[in-house]
This record gives sequence, structure tokens and C-alpha cells, in this order.
Amino acid sequence: MVGFAGAFNLFRPDLVAEVSKIHGILWLGTTLLFLLTGLTFLFRPSWMYFPAIIAVIVSTFLIISVWKEAKFGMIPNTIILLAGLSSLSSHIFINKITNEISAITRNAVPGNQSSVKTQTIALPDPVTRWLSASGISGNGQINTVWLKQRIRMKMKPGQKKWNEAVASQVFTVENPAFIWSVRMKILPFISITGRDKFSEGKGEMLIKIFSLFNLVNEKGRKIDEATLQRYLAEIVWFPSAALSPYIIWEPVDSLTAKATMSYKGTHGSGTFYFNRQGDFVKFSTLRYKNNKPDARRYEWIITAKEHKVINGIRIPFRSEVSWVTESGSWTWLNLEITHIYYNPEDINTMQIPKSIMNYPGAEP
Repeated sequence: MVGFAGAFNLFRPDLVAEVSKIHGILWLGTTLLFLLTGLTFLFRPSWMYFPAIIAVIVSTFLIISVWKEAKFGMIPNTIILLAGLSSLSSHIFINKITNEISAITRNAVPGNQSSVKTQTIALPDPVTRWLSASGISGNGQINTVWLKQRIRMKMKPGQKKWNEAVASQVFTVENPAFIWSVRMKILPFISITGRDKFSEGKGEMLIKIFSLFNLVNEKGRKIDEATLQRYLAEIVWFPSAALSPYIIWEPVDSLTAKATMSYKGTHGSGTFYFNRQGDFVKFSTLRYKNNKPDARRYEWIITAKEHKVINGIRIPFRSEVSWVTESGSWTWLNLEITHIYYNPEDINTMQIPKSIMNYPGAEP
């Protein structure tokens, strides 16, 4: 604003350099661009990159033209440019997730409104009781699912403070797949974004800092198996998937059954535990903890903490997830399902990617 005032003699700023009226108008325009950047940062951060980068480019050109007076303006310019690049990366990341969701849901079979009949399928007794208690018999076949989670996570054993975040997840059932996305603040000015994916029998894990730099970008046979096992465990949120042809059930005892899932060359299994009322209690499997060449399988456990009926289906809406290693059991994740929708008419209109941005208006 000092450059604009000096160019039009609005007051007498202490400037050594002469500022032309054209440059004065550009200084005013840059001020407005920075104000717009601030507003988008507050209300639509995923779009902040557009005014921020333009403002920094114009501002840098103007600073160079009067370097002696304005050189310290490059300090805020650098900070704003980094924020703008982070916003741009977030925008690209959201588009990536949107496209992946479109890809897995494009050919999803519409929900079948006819009631699910479990008695015509040979299942272990505890599985039959669970499906009956869940209430799926009075509902149609579930083929697509959208849910939102409130999560608390620990990044390593011994961490005392929980990191809190909101996550979104989309599932398809006939062609089993999921996309899970999360944004988590780990320090006051440091956030990470993550996306786990299972599709066509293949898995991927991606974690970025500031949505810009990869911290984790893993694929391969071990990730394929681990993400399939995750899908298998999470069918407790849409129980009719237990009747899918790619899942084979074996009885263990009156309260326990083993499920083996095979899809497009990827295989995995796990044990489901139920109580006498038919509620799901626990899932346990041996799962790869990382993707290193010498990676080993460790026991991975999901424990149900609380159940309730949501949209006609009784599910474990609060759970905790643990690893059991040589040093003992480590609970690293608490999650709560805050929204879940079955067979939404158009899953791509439910603002799924926006929910990872944590700005006002992100609720579906």
C-alpha cells in the first residue's frame, strides 16, 4: 500500500525510489490478491494456491524493481509461497482421491432392494447369529458404502499423546474395493494427509506431509495382502458382504469363525469372534506390519467397544486397533463412525474428499 500511495501522492512515504503509476496500480492489485489469499485460507483452503502464487509472483517482480526499499518483503513472500504450494498439492491430492473413488464406484452394482436371505447359505452358526443380530435380513443387499470416522492415532509405541483426525472411506462390495483418506495435524503447523487403497486385488498406502512430500508410498505383494485383510475385517460395518462369493467361512467353535478372502490372486484370512447375542466382538489376523523385504506378520486385532443401529444396521461404531509384537500389545488406533450411508444414489456428490480438509462446510 506504501508503493500505491507513493505513486499517486496520497501521502509522503519515505521512499528513495520513484514509483510509477503503473507500478502503483500493481502494488494495489497485489494487496488485493493477498487479501483474497487470506480469505480463501480461512474458508476454502484447497483453493488458496491460486491467488497466493499469483500474488507472490507479482509481488516478487515489484520487490525486485525497488529492491533496496522492499527486499524484506521476500520473507513473507517465501512463507506464503510455501503455503500456496501446500494448498496446490492438497488440491491435486483431492482430485486424485476423487478420480479413484469414481473409478471404483463407476461400475458398482446398484443396491438390490430385495431382502437378504441368510438361511439359504451354509454358514457357521456364529456367523448366522451375527448376520441375524445385525438386521440385514430386513434390508436390501449393500453394494456401496460411504462412511466418515473420527479417529485418534499414535504413530509409534510409547507415544503418550493421541493425534486426532477425521477420515472418510468408500467401499464397494461386488467388486471389493475401498478408498480411505485422512488429514491429521501432528504438530501445530505440520499436517499429514494419507490415502489407503484396495482395488482389483491390489493395495496401496500413501502418506504425505503438507500434501506435498511423500513419507510413505508403498505397493507390492505384502501391501496387497494387508489391505485385503483390512477390507475383510471392516465388513462388520456392512455385514451383508459376508455373503460374498469371494469369502469362505469355516467354523472354529460356537462363538468363533474363520474367514478366508480371495480376490484376483490376493488371499488373506482372519478370525471373527462374537458374543452369545450375535454381536461382533473381535477380529484377529497375522498381518504384515510394513513393506520391507524382511517384513514379518504380526497379530493385528480390531476390538469392538460399542454397538448401535445406524441406518437400520447394527454395527460396532466404536473400535480400537492393536498390534501384538515381541514387545507386547500396542493399541495405536481408536475410531468412531460418525456417519455411514448404504447404497447412496450418487456417492460422488457426498463431498468425500472435502472431509479430509477440515474446513467449515465440509460436513456431508
